Amino acid sequence: MKIKNIISVKISLQKGRKFFGIVMTILCLVGLQSCEKDFLDVVPDNVTTLENAFKLRNEAQKYLFTCYSYIPKNGDGVYNIGMLAGDETWVAPNRAAITSYAFNIATGTQRKASPYMNAWEGNYQAAGPGDLYPLFDGIRHCNVFLENVEDRTKVADLSESERLRWIGEAKFLKAYYHYYLMRMYGPIPVIRVNLPIDASVEQIQVAREPIDGTVDYLVTLLDEAAVVLPPQITDTQNELGRITKPVALGIKTELLLMAASPLFNGNSDMAGFNTKNGTPLFNTTYDVNKWKKAANAAKEAIIAAESGGHKIFYKNDVAFTISQTAKTKLNITQAITEPWNDEVIWANPNSRTYQLQRLCMMPLDNTITHTQARKVLSPTIESASNFYTKNGVPIEEDKTLTFGDITTIREATAADKFDIKEGYRTSILNFNREPRFYADLGFDGAIFYKYDSGSDETKYYIKAKYQDYAGSADAFDFNITGYYIKKLVNWEQHFGNGSLYKEYAWPELRLADLYLMYAEALNEADGIAASGEVLQYLDIIRQRAGLKGVVESWTNFSRNPGKYTTQEGLREIIHRERSIEMAYEGKNYWDIRRWKKANQEFNEPVKGWNVFGVTEGAYYQVRTLNQQRFVAPRDYFWPLDETTLIQNPNLIQNPGW
Repeated sequence: MKIKNIISVKISLQKGRKFFGIVMTILCLVGLQSCEKDFLDVVPDNVTTLENAFKLRNEAQKYLFTCYSYIPKNGDGVYNIGMLAGDETWVAPNRAAITSYAFNIATGTQRKASPYMNAWEGNYQAAGPGDLYPLFDGIRHCNVFLENVEDRTKVADLSESERLRWIGEAKFLKAYYHYYLMRMYGPIPVIRVNLPIDASVEQIQVAREPIDGTVDYLVTLLDEAAVVLPPQITDTQNELGRITKPVALGIKTELLLMAASPLFNGNSDMAGFNTKNGTPLFNTTYDVNKWKKAANAAKEAIIAAESGGHKIFYKNDVAFTISQTAKTKLNITQAITEPWNDEVIWANPNSRTYQLQRLCMMPLDNTITHTQARKVLSPTIESASNFYTKNGVPIEEDKTLTFGDITTIREATAADKFDIKEGYRTSILNFNREPRFYADLGFDGAIFYKYDSGSDETKYYIKAKYQDYAGSADAFDFNITGYYIKKLVNWEQHFGNGSLYKEYAWPELRLADLYLMYAEALNEADGIAASGEVLQYLDIIRQRAGLKGVVESWTNFSRNPGKYTTQEGLREIIHRERSIEMAYEGKNYWDIRRWKKANQEFNEPVKGWNVFGVTEGAYYQVRTLNQQRFVAPRDYFWPLDETTLIQNPNLIQNPGW
């Protein structure tokens, strides 16, 4: 069987002071004249093209940035699967304002014939070439790059130190793309090297490999990368966004945390899930040492990150005199939206956030159109209920506060004025909540403090009933739950002349995330014996959020004051803390899956306020938007396309599909 590749690479370069020195916009069209799919493609036979690509440093660098170009665009509300595949954020069922097929996963309509968000085939949107996201192509390019740059007879003008760094970057990207696929599909084929041009059909028809062996291989790649990568970016004019040692070690932590979690570690639901030759793809025996490996990796990553200058973000350069309430909220939101701040370990400059901010932002007065502030990404009532009370404990545990019937209305007083418009009436669910609730969420009557407010912290507030400025009267751009995402909008947003939103590179990994991963792994590995260090890292994050430490909060305010004194209780606290701190960043969906909680979390009704209500009484009624349906264990992993299984008989479909 003749296999032929035609590769066309179009490269555009864009220089920017605060973004990747060279940002690649690449279209890589791979034609394969055989019965196999692109992702199992072989090394291109256009030898002249490859030789030219690795003759000189400049051309080789372009190929390296080709490898970078496959990083998924998580700063896009369409492509970040975790934003809309769970129950944290909802959109209107007509999808007139946003079409993300991740929402089909949330509504339980995933399919095995042309699956939605199909990263295996490289087609996230089950549509045309413009929607391709071919991670296996990215892996193949990384292999081509490594094969050539590791050959010291090539790229003669490349210094050895730079060669080693580039090799480390390519190894990282290769590992990351494999990890990303594992998170979605479980066992995958591992593409260690590209197949030769004369490979037989049998060689091309690769099989999925056991989870444990794949994790070990990817850890090796990440360790090899970390050794040769720089500890930090020093050329901030040209290299922001390039991979560093803390990035490699941080993603190694993510990988090992996933591998240690219940979905992958001792998952009895995967018993009998074997290759065609009978090799088990999952080890169904629980291994606590996997948590120990994750904890050790997290501590190593934290040390590397802090040594490289990363620290928990605080907004210390506000030019105005503002209250501590406003400052705390800026500390929280700007940790995400402040470009290249010290907390961000890895940001992706190829995934910028102008459109994402438009999808979150709401009109704040009658001069602002719905197209300027589309407000369509809508947090659910369940998501809003997840945040702590002002006392730093869950609303269902706080012994000093009672929320009861959330349709009960209360009027905001002067004591509430920096969070809720004084004199405004809104649900009791919106009172007495922690700072992250008011920083992350908007709602009817909520204050929205922005740069153009100056010292007037109460200048802007949200009016969200049907016919109000931020209401849902628009036919296309409307909010469906009555809650809005403030967290992802940079505070320099304005509605004057020029650009409305200050873009930032999407933060793929930040230090708070790493602290939470370490706390989780340490608690699982060592239990209550490690609680002192676990609480230390939790409290660092809580302090930035304006809360007291875990011990003080639970002792004084929880109906279960000793909760933190057991491994199981501390696990619940860690999971809740993580779900709050990482809210709306697209990570909670993956956490719920790896914790094997999805069959509980995603089988509940999705609720919001009656956004079509004009009056207070009509608006503050709870509406069920959807009854989610998650079938376990089937829905824990994406299906492989039926056509793929026909083309490669060595591949096994995921259980339940």
